[in-house]
Amino acid sequence: MVTLYITSLVRGTGKTALSTGIGRHLLREGKKVGFFKVILGNQNQTANGTDSDAAFMQRILLLEEPVEQICPVFSDSNGPPDRTKKAFDEVSKGKDVMIVEGEANPDIAKALGARVIIVDTASESPGDALITAGKSFGDSLLGVVLNKVPEGKVEMVSRQARAKFSSEEMNVLAVLPENHALFTLTIGEVAKHIQGEFLNNADKSEELMENLMLGALTVDTGPLYYERKSNKVAILRSERSDMQLAALQTPTRCLVLSGNRTPLPQIMSQAEDKEVPIIQTEEDIATIISNIENALANNRFNQENKLPILTGLIEQHFDFPALYRGAGLTT
Repeated sequence: MVTLYITSLVRGTGKTALSTGIGRHLLREGKKVGFFKVILGNQNQTANGTDSDAAFMQRILLLEEPVEQICPVFSDSNGPPDRTKKAFDEVSKGKDVMIVEGEANPDIAKALGARVIIVDTASESPGDALITAGKSFGDSLLGVVLNKVPEGKVEMVSRQARAKFSSEEMNVLAVLPENHALFTLTIGEVAKHIQGEFLNNADKSEELMENLMLGALTVDTGPLYYERKSNKVAILRSERSDMQLAALQTPTRCLVLSGNRTPLPQIMSQAEDKEVPIIQTEEDIATIISNIENALANNRFNQENKLPILTGLIEQHFDFPALYRGAGLTT
C-alpha cells in the first residue's frame, strides 16, 4: 500500500482540492483509494460535529468508513503519531493508496510511512520556507505543488520554481493556475449567507456563482453594463425594476433583491422563462456584499459540482508519471 501525505505550511492552500483531484484520478485508474485526515481540535466541523472536508472526501471517494473514523480529532499535540497510526491502520485495510491530509508534521508522516506532498500558494517566486519545510521531511518528500498562481504568471512561476527546487533536489509536481470557480459559492449558499428567500426556481440552488455585479446607476447603460460578465449574481434594490429587467437581458445566474418591494409580474415572468432564481432579502446592499465577501473568504472546496473543473485542472497540470515513479505505484 502507498500512503500520500498532503500537507501545507498554512491553511487555505488547497490541500483538500488536491487530495480530491489525485484521489479521483487514482480511482479512474482502478486503485482502491482511502482517505484519512489528521487534525488537532475541531477546525472545519459542521453543525453535527463532523469535519466538512472529511465528509466531502467520504462522498466523492465512495468510502464505507464513517467520517468519525477517517477523521479522528486529537485534542492536543502530545504524542499524536502513535494514536494517529493506530486509527490510520483501521481505515487503510484493503486499500491500494491512502491519501492523508494533515499538518506539516514529519513525525506523523514518518509514523505512517508516507510520501509527502507539500502544497503552497505562490504569486511570485517560491519562498525559502517551503524549501526548509521540504528538507524537514527528508527522503519522505515526494514533491511540492504550487497552487492558486495567477493565470498570467503560471509560466514564470513554473520556470523559477523548477530552477530553484531542482538545485535543492526537490520535485515540482504541479504549478496550478488560480481558478475562482473552485472556491465560489452556490446560489443556495448565497441565499443562506444573506438571509434571503427564494421567490422562484429554488431548484437552481446548487448552481455556482461565477461573477458578482452591483446594479448599474442609469437605465440607458443597464444592458451594456450587465453584458460585461456572464453567469453572474446581480445585486439590486427591489424598487429598481428597470435594472432588474436589464440584468435579465444578459446571461445572469441569479438576481438578489434588497428591500421589501415585490418584483413586477413581467420580471417574475422573464425570470421564470430564463430559469433565473430571484432571492429577496431585507438586508441593505452594503450588508449583502459584506456577507458574501466574508463567505467567499472562508469558503472551502467541498461541492461535487466543482469536480469537473478540478479534474480538468489537475489532469492538465499535475505530473502523475512523477507521482507514480516516486511513490512506487504501478499503472
